[in-house]
Amino acid sequence: MELTIPHRYCGPPESGNGGWVSGIVAAHVPTTGSHPAVTVRLASPPPLDRALTLEAAPTPDGAIGVSLTHRGHLVATATPSTGPEGEPPPTPTQEQVRAAELRYEGLVDHPFPTCFACGTGREHPDALCLRPGPIDDGSGRYAASWVPEETSVPFVWAALDCPGGWSAGIAGRPMVLGTMTARIHALPEAGEPHVVLAWQRGAEGRKHLSGTALISPGGEVLARAEATWIAVDPTSIRPKGPA
Repeated sequence: MELTIPHRYCGPPESGNGGWVSGIVAAHVPTTGSHPAVTVRLASPPPLDRALTLEAAPTPDGAIGVSLTHRGHLVATATPSTGPEGEPPPTPTQEQVRAAELRYEGLVDHPFPTCFACGTGREHPDALCLRPGPIDDGSGRYAASWVPEETSVPFVWAALDCPGGWSAGIAGRPMVLGTMTARIHALPEAGEPHVVLAWQRGAEGRKHLSGTALISPGGEVLARAEATWIAVDPTSIRPKGPA
């Protein structure tokens, strides 16, 4: 099937937001009781406003995955996964979240101000406009509030994406999403205030690991994600291949 990433869902100005793109691809992967999550690997910057090809791609163990390509260039693959394990860190209070948002590093220096999820150059309701900042308690947790205008799988993946990048240390050094594994237990309620919680899971060389969780107003974990971020040269994030 053919798939197009509208410019609205950009991350860097010339390529798609990693979380939204991962979510739209993940939505086409069948999950099971033993594999309730989806892992998406981004192989190259997702091009905007171009016809992409999404097709089934069976895995070596017989599961059904998908691949996303643009004129022969691999953009992303997605496969069923067992999903993030363990419990997320404690959910911060609303007061802690509001204070954390005031410390959002992107307000001072944002590597990709066009980003659909957290860009400072975007406005409601065209973008999510998340402001994930550090909680001032030494825990390393980051948090942002989110009142969804729209509830869909790609929007949840986008909301889980960028806060993880900020918790992993994207401030001052451009990083892009490499892989993301997410499991959605339930979609959020539109118009209700939710919390996106993020935390660092370690680093190795250019790779930085994060965890994120979407928390309902009642404290329920609606979705979980784990991601690997790759520190990059800004000139390397343009889409490949002909238009």
